[in-house]
Amino acid sequence: MRKSESFLIPVTLISLYYAFWIGLAAALISRFPVILDYLPLKGIANLAEYDTTSFEPVYSSMEETVFAPNVPIRLAIASLGAAILIVPVSWVYFITSRSKEVDQSFVQTIVILPIVVTGISMIVLNSLALAFSLAGIVAAVRFRFSLDQPSHAMYIFAAISIGLGSGIGSLGVAAVISMAFVYANLIIWKLEYGKVLSGPFFSMLTRRNRTDEDL
Repeated sequence: MRKSESFLIPVTLISLYYAFWIGLAAALISRFPVILDYLPLKGIANLAEYDTTSFEPVYSSMEETVFAPNVPIRLAIASLGAAILIVPVSWVYFITSRSKEVDQSFVQTIVILPIVVTGISMIVLNSLALAFSLAGIVAAVRFRFSLDQPSHAMYIFAAISIGLGSGIGSLGVAAVISMAFVYANLIIWKLEYGKVLSGPFFSMLTRRNRTDEDL
């Protein structure tokens, strides 16, 4: 992992990126309140209100909205939001990458994946049959896809989480996931956490003297 002397520069730029989009959204909502009808922001509340004890596919209030005229607009906004929120995640991959050359195909995958997951989540909704069909498709694709590094799995999970949050209409949750992932990775990269076990705290924690050698 590269030296992290320029920690404040990426943190500042990424924070300004988040602040710009959040400020823009707040300004648009304040200026045009009607936009709230098209913004995917209440997905968690709708899921909490949904209650059923049956595993059979049912048409809930969420599923009925699929046929509403504004659904394509909501999907477009949700997809755009997922794309905006995944960009800082890709930046963190560039910043914290162990190698000098990054995997372009992997970067493109984590950028496009949330958009695809957003659309799939809106299609599946609460249908158990569609969910099982999706699981079968993903399992089939998995055999043709492998990760070069274990850390790449984190980015895949982050991309899927952002896509799911956007797809169920909770861009706020997706934004929190994106920011938490980005800042946590930057902090761990700055601290070089887990690189060495030297120091009094780790010596006490591991009961190992830094001069000790593994047998």
